[in-house]
Order: sequence, then structure tokens, then C-alpha cells
Amino acid sequence: MSLLLGPMCQHIPGRKGLTDHSDAKTLMPKKEVYIPLFAGNNSQVEILVNEGDHVKIGTRLANTKSAFPVPVYSSVSGIYKGTVKRPHNSLKPQPHMVIELDAVQEKQQAFEPLDWTRASHEEMVEFVKNAGIIGQGGAGFPTYVKYLNVEKIDTLIINAVECEPYITADYKCIMDEVQDFVHGVRILQKMAEVKTVKIGVKKTHPDLINYIREEISRENAAGIEVTPVPDVYPMGGERTLIRTILKREYDRLPGECGVIVNNAETAILVAHAFENGEALSKKYVTFSGEGLKYPVNVFVPVGMCVAEIIEQLGGFIEKVDSLKLIAGGPMMGKAMVSDQICIDRAMNAITVLKNENEPEMTCMRCGRCTAHCPMGLQPVRISNAVKANDTVEMEKRGAMLCIECGLCTYVCPSHIQVTENVRKAKRTLAMKAKRK
Repeated sequence: MSLLLGPMCQHIPGRKGLTDHSDAKTLMPKKEVYIPLFAGNNSQVEILVNEGDHVKIGTRLANTKSAFPVPVYSSVSGIYKGTVKRPHNSLKPQPHMVIELDAVQEKQQAFEPLDWTRASHEEMVEFVKNAGIIGQGGAGFPTYVKYLNVEKIDTLIINAVECEPYITADYKCIMDEVQDFVHGVRILQKMAEVKTVKIGVKKTHPDLINYIREEISRENAAGIEVTPVPDVYPMGGERTLIRTILKREYDRLPGECGVIVNNAETAILVAHAFENGEALSKKYVTFSGEGLKYPVNVFVPVGMCVAEIIEQLGGFIEKVDSLKLIAGGPMMGKAMVSDQICIDRAMNAITVLKNENEPEMTCMRCGRCTAHCPMGLQPVRISNAVKANDTVEMEKRGAMLCIECGLCTYVCPSHIQVTENVRKAKRTLAMKAKRK
């Protein structure tokens, strides 16, 4: 960590106005969905249906079989056609389950609801595990794992900051489903066994702040309060949010300082599961950026192809030589080589921008990347270590602690792709660890 820490954050123009004032559009695929079986390190999958089987919305399709198993449920009704490998936002082709839609779109209860007011901690954790709920902030980490050991937890933080430019999916889903949101927060509060819950919302969203506060008051939800936070990036990162709201620091995981952090949409999924026995089938996803004719939030089934969604929205802008399609937002998202990727369970945005990369210049040694790093790292030192292929230096400078927020690249006056170099360092160190 740098000895002289700077602001560790930066205000970034949000471009939220492209999508936050219009209603979300509900779209359906014409023929098929392709449900990704990729779940981080969960590479082993047990498929529970056979080719030719008819499935309904809510049918359990598969189980992952690694350390943190998570079931996969169907987002549509129709005929299961087998698996295919397709482009994926992990940047590698991944297996997808193909379901050909029927005309009925019949829904079934995925599992029995659970009375959370009477359930034990163990029963609630097991329920969330079997419901297949994963974090909706982008990483897709299994939600139940955070609640396995809560003895030292004293605070739950609900992340409704949405600091990434362009993305408004969380804002839209809370505005549309505020009752389920607050209800889900109450369920998570009990599962965490805490009295204190802080809901982080940007100060620049007074409408959302007041809307949530009104619902908290209506439900008489004790111990839950909205905490306005500054409109800076990466305020939505766990470390920055905890630092701002609670003035606490930790080494690797928030639980070390007594905190659990969950995304806002995750709370809504929890309410749907406990109250209705409903698994994740459709998602709010922001389709935005100057490369689209009509930016908007969409409400679509998991597995719908991005190319089909863009086509139904009116397509890309015309008379532009090159566009960049990003899975996620422009800061932490990944540029895709194909629009044939499909909506994953943890995906919250597709951003399409004009491809206007600035030429890279020699490092000015200004130190801005270090001053703004929310992890207190020295990104340029790591970047230089990558160029020198010096794995010892990469490790010494803490490359694996990088959260890949993209701020070092954003503030660099030399237009150096610092974040990408740090990503390379992380991949190099991960491969080195595997060889041991």
C-alpha cells in the first residue's frame, strides 16, 4: 500500500440520463434462449434434464458440483435441445443450455416458500443455497456463502450505489419493486443476525432515497436506514463503501471487519424466493451508450442473446466506423469480440460506445494512478513489472489485490492501459500458482 494515499476515488460523468427516466422494456426472444452454465470456478455441472424434455419457467435444470454449489433454473418454458458452446462474457466460449420456447410460457413454483420470520439461521442459509441466488453486482458470488458464519458480523450494507457510468438497472428495479426490495433487506437482516442495516445510495438520487425511506417507514423496518454517499467512483466497491459508511478497513474480505455487503437486486431476488418460491428467471439489464440508437433498461429472460435484444431495440447507430460492445460498464466491464453473448444471471449492463482509443504515451510519473487507487496500490509499478515479466515484483506490489475498477486507466494523462496490464499480472500470478 502507498504511504501517501490520495483521494482514492474520482467523480466521473455518469451518463445516467440516457436510461433512468424511461420505463424498462419487457422483451422476449423469438425462438431460443441459451442459459450459460458458467459460474466462476464452478466448472463441474450436473444436468438434471434430458434432451427433448419439456421444461417450465422455474424448472431446475442443473447443479454445479464444486465447493460452493449453485443450482440453475429455467428462465422460459419450452423444449430442452441440449448444450452448445457459445461466446460468453468471461471471454472464453462456455457451455450453454439451449431451450426452444413454446407459445404458452408456463410457470411453476421452483421450490416451496419459507416463512423467514420463524425459520432458523441454518434453514435460511440452506434455502438461499437451493434457490440458486447469486450476487447481482456483477461478480455472481453465491449469496449464501456470505452468511455461513455470522458470529462476528454486526452490520449489513445493501449496495444501491450503482457508481459505474451508464448503468441504471438497480435504480430501475428498486423503483419498480420497492416493496420487495425492503422486504428482502429485512430477510437478509435476519439471516445476518444484525440490528444495523445501511442502504448506500448516491446523494444525487434524492428520489430513490425518499422512495426507499417511505417504504422502510411503511413496513416499520427497525434498524434499517438509507445512508446517502458521495457521487464518486468506485463508491459501489465494497471497500470504498465500507470505508465511507463505517470508517472501517479490512485485509481481504468484509467479514473481517464485521460487515456483509449485498447488492440491491440480490435483496429483491431473496424476497421473491422466500415469499413466492420463485427462482431468478428475468433480469433488469441496462443497454446504454452512444453507440445505440435507443438506450433503455430491458427486462429479459436469462439466456436471451444480446444481438437479438439490440435488434429489437432498434440497433446500433449508423455511419460510425467502429463500435465497442462492453459486457458491463465502461470502467469494470470487458470489451466483447461478439454480440452473440447471452444474458447471464449476474449481468447488469451492456454498454456500446464509439471506439475512440487515445494513443498511448510515455508514463509522466505523475502518480495519479497511485493516488486514486481505492486499494492503495501502485498500479504503474505493477504495469512496469508486467512489461519486464518480473513476477516477484508483481507479487510484491500486491497485484492480486486489484479489484480492476479501471480508475487508474481513467485518470492516466498518458492514456496507458494500466488496468489491463494489472489484469495481465493477476493472470500471470494465477498461472504461476497453479504450476506449483
